[in-house]
Amino acid sequence: MRAARAERREAAVVAALATMVPALALTVWTAPAVAAPADAVYVNAYVYTVDARESVREALAVRDGRIAYVGSNAGARALAGSATRVVDVQQHLLMPGLVDGHMHPLQGGTALLKCNLNYERLTVAQMQARIQACLDQTQAAEPDKWLEVVNWFREAMLPNGVATTRATLDMLKTRRPIFVMSSFVHTALVNTRALQLAGITASTPDPLGGRIDREPSGAPSGILEDAAFEKVTAIIPKATPAEDLKAAAAALDAMRKQGVTTFLDAMATPQTLAAFAGAERQGGLTARAHFAVLITPEQGRDPKQAVATARALARRYDQGEARAQPGITVRNVKMFLDGVITAPACTGAMLSPYFANVGTAAQPRWAPGKSRGPEVYFPAAVLQGLLIEAARAGLEPHMHADGDRAVHEALDGVAALRKVLPGSAIRAAIAHDEIVNPADFPRYQQLDAIPVLSFQWQKPAPDTIDGAQDYLGPERFKYLEPAGYLAAAGARIAYGSDWPVDPLNEWFALKVAVTRENDPAAGAKYAGRLGSDTGLTLPAAIRAITANSSYELHAEHDLGSLEVGKLADFIVLDRNVFRIPARQVADVKVLLTVVGGKVVYGAAPFAAAD
Repeated sequence: MRAARAERREAAVVAALATMVPALALTVWTAPAVAAPADAVYVNAYVYTVDARESVREALAVRDGRIAYVGSNAGARALAGSATRVVDVQQHLLMPGLVDGHMHPLQGGTALLKCNLNYERLTVAQMQARIQACLDQTQAAEPDKWLEVVNWFREAMLPNGVATTRATLDMLKTRRPIFVMSSFVHTALVNTRALQLAGITASTPDPLGGRIDREPSGAPSGILEDAAFEKVTAIIPKATPAEDLKAAAAALDAMRKQGVTTFLDAMATPQTLAAFAGAERQGGLTARAHFAVLITPEQGRDPKQAVATARALARRYDQGEARAQPGITVRNVKMFLDGVITAPACTGAMLSPYFANVGTAAQPRWAPGKSRGPEVYFPAAVLQGLLIEAARAGLEPHMHADGDRAVHEALDGVAALRKVLPGSAIRAAIAHDEIVNPADFPRYQQLDAIPVLSFQWQKPAPDTIDGAQDYLGPERFKYLEPAGYLAAAGARIAYGSDWPVDPLNEWFALKVAVTRENDPAAGAKYAGRLGSDTGLTLPAAIRAITANSSYELHAEHDLGSLEVGKLADFIVLDRNVFRIPARQVADVKVLLTVVGGKVVYGAAPFAAAD
C-alpha cells in the first residue's frame, strides 16, 4: 500500500506542477540499459545516507552526475574503470549536501560588499563611529550618493532598549542620504536627508503592511518598519547587473564553503533572478537555485494578476527538470504575513497583546498591554484566495509568519487550499514560526504544512531574552522557537538559515538545534538552554536540512539523501558529527562539496579531488 500511495503521489506531483509551464514537467531518472564504468568512486568513508533507515555505508559511486551505487568499498571499486577517479575519503563523514530552504542569497552576497555592522552589539556611539568610518573611506561620494549600511543588530544595541532615530545619523559628518538596514530586514533607520528625498513627512500615512515610527510632533522619527521603507528603497539607485553578478558570485562562494548544494531564495524579484541566471550562463552556478517570487500585500489584492506575474517569471527563468549541472527552478511564491516578534519592533502579529512595562525602568512590572502587533498583512479572505489561485497555477506558497496570529492565519489559508483542492500535491511552507499557539501544533501534520525553521535563533541571546522574554510573557515564552514541540506533534520540519539575517553558519545552527545553547563567548547572561523545548536530535536536525528541505522544495525524488538514482550532491566533513559532543558540531568544517558529481569546493586533503 505504501508503494501504491507513493506512485499516486508522484503522479499527482507531475500533474500539478506541469500545469505551470511545459518546462516544469518532471522526469524520473532511469538507469542506462548497460552500466558503464563509474565516473568516480568514493571509498573508505562513513557514508551517512539520510535514507528512510538512516543507513550508514562505506562507499558510493557516481555516474553521469547521479549516484550509481551506495554500499561497500568492494562494490564501489567493482564499478571503477580505467578512467574512474578513485577518492579515498580517509574515514571522514560523507553526507548529502545541505539544502537551505529559506535564505536571501543576493542580499547576502551584497552584504559582504557593503558598509557592514556585522551583527555586532554596539552602543549608539560605536554605531556612529562605524558608519562614519565608512563615510570617511568613500568621501568621493559626497554629497549625494547614498550610503547603504547592512547587518545592524538593532535588537542587541547597548544598553538594552536604547533608542535610535534620524538624529543618530544626522550627527554624522556628511550630507549624504543614509539608509541602515537591520539584520532582521524588517526595520530601517534613515537620516533626515533620506526622509526628505523619499517625501516622507508627518502627513505621510502608514502603508499597507508597514509602519512609520513618529516623534511626539507626528514627524517621522527615522525608523521605518516593513513596507514603510519601500518609499526609500524605491529611490536608491539599483545595483548594476555587473554588481549583482559579483554579489551572486560572493554568495555562491560562501555557500559552497558551508556545504550548501541547493537553496531557496525566499524573496525573489526580477533582479535576483537575473543575477543568478547570469551566474548560470557564465558557468558559475555552483548550487541548485530555487526561487520564491515575492508577492507584496498590495499585489495580493489582485490575486490573478499577482499569480500571472509570478508565472511569467517562471516561464522566463525556470529550466525544467533537475539535471547534473545546477540550474534554476521557479516554483514558489512568497508572502510576508507579518514582521518580527522581538522588541523594539514588535511587528509580529499576535493572538494576544504583547506585554508592556507598567512599572518603572528601575522596578519593571510587566503586564498585558494593548498592542497585538499589526493586522496580518494579507487579510484572511485575500490570503486564502491567493493561495488557491497560486495552487491552481502550480505555484507553491512560502509564507513568512513570525507571530502566533500570523501562523494561525497561514494554517487557515492552507486548510482552505486543501478543502478547495483536495488531493493536491502542492506543498505549503510557513517560515520562522517563532511563536505558535499550542493548539496549532498538530495542524502542520494534518495539513502537510511545512515549518521552515531557523535553528540558530533557538538559543538565549539579546533577541530572545532582552527582546522577547518580557514582551511575550511567561506562558508564550515557554513556546518560543518550538522545534521540539512541533516535531513531537508530527510536523515535518525543514531548515532555512534566513541569511543574511544572521551570518551564514549552517553548522552553528545545527548545534543550536540540538543543544538550544549559545556560543559560550556570548557571556553568562546568555548561558544555558532556551525555554523548556527539548530541541531536536542530531539525526532530526540533519534530516531537516537535507531530506525535509528537499521535500519542501518538491525535489525529494532527486535530492536530500544518498540513494541510487538521485543526484550526486554530497559533502565531506572534517569530523564525524555522531562521534563528538553536540556542542562541537558548531566547529565543523566542510572539506569537500560535490554538486552533480562535480567538485565545486575542496580543502585539504581534498583540494585536488576533481
